[in-house]
Amino acid sequence: MKIGQYELGTPVFLAPMAGVTDKAFRETVVSVGGKYVWTEMISDKALTYKNPRTLSMLNLEGEPEPRIVQLFGSEPETMAEAAKLAVERGADIIDINMGCPTPKIVKNGEGASLLLDLPRAQRIARAVVKAVKIPVIAKTRLGWDEDNLVVLEMAQRLEESGIQAITIHGRTRAQFYSGRANWDWIGKVKQQLRIPVIGNGDVTSPERALKLIQTSHCDGVMIGRAALGNPWLIASVQKYLDLGTIEIEPSPLQRLTTASEHFDRLLRYKGERIGVNEMRKHAVWYIKGLRGSAQLRDRIMQTKNPEEMRNVFMRILSE
Repeated sequence: MKIGQYELGTPVFLAPMAGVTDKAFRETVVSVGGKYVWTEMISDKALTYKNPRTLSMLNLEGEPEPRIVQLFGSEPETMAEAAKLAVERGADIIDINMGCPTPKIVKNGEGASLLLDLPRAQRIARAVVKAVKIPVIAKTRLGWDEDNLVVLEMAQRLEESGIQAITIHGRTRAQFYSGRANWDWIGKVKQQLRIPVIGNGDVTSPERALKLIQTSHCDGVMIGRAALGNPWLIASVQKYLDLGTIEIEPSPLQRLTTASEHFDRLLRYKGERIGVNEMRKHAVWYIKGLRGSAQLRDRIMQTKNPEEMRNVFMRILSE
């Protein structure tokens, strides 16, 4: 698979997830062998307003290429301007979010709401492609609901607009993240397009990733929720697709060591208050499946400062 100048093989991507795939998490995934990571979705308006918090989300310093920045918005002109700003900050590829199902995004005509307005989606794609000299790709869903499966027309319009690759989450907006992802529809998109297609949805293991590729003939896979508390999954799936080998599951010591390193990054980039607040959810994900995880979760949620969080990690290892 190739996007612009980047030869990617059969890539395994970390999905862009709001409130999750910040710089600290991206660096953590890369530190344990992951190759391809995306930013959180970033508001075009907030970016063009030079909102300090939004600008900090574009901290790509030291990250491996290609540095992929996902933007969301509803106005072609604003999206084009935001794309230019992302390029100035080091983006190598721009991804347009056309699939986020969150109500606060949808009500503003952004994300998955573009599945209800394909001409607008196409205008946005054209404006961004015209505005920047780097590759522009897009991520979307099958449609608004089962009665409106418009992904084939959406994909065709995007390809005609100059989009160089498309990620398909095999669910409708109405499903959010429930039910099964429909990989057959990802295959239908792949049959129709000349550009690469990335499959997304229900990739929870190396074997599931291979099954998605065999079912849909997609060019690469994307993993989202399954990587929460399991940053090793991205590299594990990549190794399986490249070499056919299965990695050993990380030990409790490896889990807590990586969680501690992740915490260090959060503190460095976001400070103590936000770092501790955000680490609580990550720590709960990291300990999932460990003996006594329910009680450990209560301890984690009660932490108020870095020392308390580190003490919880130490107690987990000693039990």
